[in-house]
Amino acid sequence: MSILPLASVERLIRSANAERVSESAASTLLDILEDYGVKIAKEAIIYANHAGRKTVKDEDIKLAFDMLTKSRE
Repeated sequence: MSILPLASVERLIRSANAERVSESAASTLLDILEDYGVKIAKEAIIYANHAGRKTVKDEDIKLAFDMLTKSRE
């Protein structure tokens, strides 16, 4: 079950100048975005906990994204 609406992902693809978007393409991107979002969130929770916080802040999300992006290079 998806958390994000499929229509939002279709709009995202169209915002990249796609003329048409198949439902399967939007659905596939939706799955990928949700999986990657959960990875970022889990990493951000680790940083928040390390800082002695229960609240995840934007700085935790940014750091998690940067760390996950750099590990792929």
